[in-house]
Amino acid sequence: MHRSHTYRRRERARPPEPRRFTPGADPRLKRVFARIGVPASEPFTPDRFQLEALAAVEHGDCLVTAPTGSGKTWIAEQAIARVRAQGGSAWYACPLKALSNAKHAEFSAIFGAGEVGILTGDRKENPDAPVTVGTTEILRNQLYDAMHRGESLATDLVVLDEAHYLGDRERGVVWEEVMIYLPVRVRLLLLSATIGNAGEIAAWLASIRGRACTVVAETKRPVPIFPLFLDPGGTLIPLAAPGRKGAAGGLDRRVADGLGQKRGFARGGPALPHFGRVVEVLRRYDLLPAIFFLKSRADCDRALEMCRDNRVADPDRRLRLTSTIAAFTRQSPRMAGHRQLWHLEHLAVGSHHSGQLPFWKLALERLMTDGLLDAVFATTTVAAGVNFPARTIVFLNSDRFNGTQFLPLDPTEFHQMTGRAGRRGMDHIGFALIVPGRFMDVRQIHRLFTAPPSGVESQIRINFSMVLNLLLSHTPTMVEEMLQRSFAAYRIGGARPNAIATAGASRLWRDFLRHLELLRRKGYVNAKDELTEDGQWASQLRVDQPLLIAEGFRAGVFPRSDPALLAAIVAVFVNEKETDERLDRKRLPKVLIERYRRTAAALIPFIGEMQAAGFEGRTLCLKPAAVMYAWAGGQSWERVVSNAEMEEGDLAMLILRTADNLRHIRDLGRVFPEAAASAARAIELLLRDPVMVE
Repeated sequence: MHRSHTYRRRERARPPEPRRFTPGADPRLKRVFARIGVPASEPFTPDRFQLEALAAVEHGDCLVTAPTGSGKTWIAEQAIARVRAQGGSAWYACPLKALSNAKHAEFSAIFGAGEVGILTGDRKENPDAPVTVGTTEILRNQLYDAMHRGESLATDLVVLDEAHYLGDRERGVVWEEVMIYLPVRVRLLLLSATIGNAGEIAAWLASIRGRACTVVAETKRPVPIFPLFLDPGGTLIPLAAPGRKGAAGGLDRRVADGLGQKRGFARGGPALPHFGRVVEVLRRYDLLPAIFFLKSRADCDRALEMCRDNRVADPDRRLRLTSTIAAFTRQSPRMAGHRQLWHLEHLAVGSHHSGQLPFWKLALERLMTDGLLDAVFATTTVAAGVNFPARTIVFLNSDRFNGTQFLPLDPTEFHQMTGRAGRRGMDHIGFALIVPGRFMDVRQIHRLFTAPPSGVESQIRINFSMVLNLLLSHTPTMVEEMLQRSFAAYRIGGARPNAIATAGASRLWRDFLRHLELLRRKGYVNAKDELTEDGQWASQLRVDQPLLIAEGFRAGVFPRSDPALLAAIVAVFVNEKETDERLDRKRLPKVLIERYRRTAAALIPFIGEMQAAGFEGRTLCLKPAAVMYAWAGGQSWERVVSNAEMEEGDLAMLILRTADNLRHIRDLGRVFPEAAASAARAIELLLRDPVMVE
């Protein structure tokens, strides 16, 4: 397994000298570059689409699709303000905890700290405030609870930010559940990137909610974008043929001719260019700051070493950068030992990816937002809602990792990434630079500039948590009717949902019955298809593996008075990546080994039952338990990282997900008071520096 330790001394090895590379620009770009500059400050005037959306959500639902950075949040702010003026309340749902934190701070400044609460799992502050910001999963869970109590959700407006997550392979089901369960009384405002089937989604919502859903679509970027190509010799060239607007024409002749030659870092050559030289080209033509989208974490980290000659020349900017970093270091002292701190402070470049710790990514985002960095080298996680736009976006590959494999970028993904180029109020024009290389299909990227946005597909699927929670308040017949209201069913049934949607929902219904049968067989549901007592408390385990944890409680495998050991065993159910390769069991505490063996012996037969019934079976690995036991037991972060041989960001994510599962156990105090108390203590042991960011 690859080993990465963030606190090694910075390496001094320099990259090999690049081939001949002379920065330059095609003369045709002179007029384009003349547009670079900061717009004059003007009073804010809302755009037409913003006013249309605000008017629409006054009386019904509204789906807003617009490019990144076009001002969709302003619509939400104004809609929330109007609801508050009438004495109502609002819920703002985000896909990411980082976005929730940012919106909480933003709305607190607008509406007042006492008026805004936040619910993300990690944070639960002012939960009864009239304006709630939180993750979409928390909102879905509140809908489950409201249906169980026979109540309506206590809010008047729900804003679903990044609503195109409806089509997300892993989490889209949560967005669809919210849209299905949300009471008609509650107005719905959906803020989405540009998508191809907004009208279809709106028609589906109107069909299940019985009220109009207005589509407000804006296709014009707030800041125009110009596509560039970097010749292997260092010359910037227009990507598209001259005489055409933007990238609407064919490839520029120099680009097309160059693609057929084996030169520099074109296809078949080195996987990465010399990033320091690329940054220098961008600096010469005032195209910084830039975000480089790279294929892997390792590429992001290697890129920093190639920028050693890119020192910060402006003494005033260097002083601001140094003082801002010093403030972050005082807040999180561990930052002072980060091996990439030198690159950040002296070169104004940073590496941003999921292998980094939360506080490091937060620092980079704020430094970039404040205009103190020249470049951030990032994986595509930056495109998924993290907001720090730049003047230029740099593409080095035309595909994207979807969690299991690399697939070509689709139009929506591409436009979301290019949406970071050009900062509203800070730029007259933004740029997208295409760098040819081994993983770059230049012609495909050129087509994406003008490709229509891709449509959103339904990702709804049945899981045990959903079945348990729906049975709290619905009979199976009612659930079948609800599944017929899904977007998946509507896409097949179209305008005749009652006639054809049943066929579209049949797959979901069969899957529901398959889950229901196993729940009956294991005693979580009785012969009347009602939850048993065990089913009722198991329904509160709204996690990825609720039945494994429930069976663990039944088998008595969870320690009642050892919080660190409880955290270790829960980590076994959370783990998805780590294996037991290279694990030296002889060095592990005997109490941990014995508890793990007891857990595995009790649950492996049940996992076999699940697999026999056609469900995925979770492998129970010891390594995550060993890692969590060490951290919860008080070992230093450096020692845990070193022994775990994990990227720091991966370790932090494992800890955070374990803590989230422990929160659900903590909430079972009525049934398992000792385990609940132990879970509460375990959470405190896990959520310490540097995992948590204040």
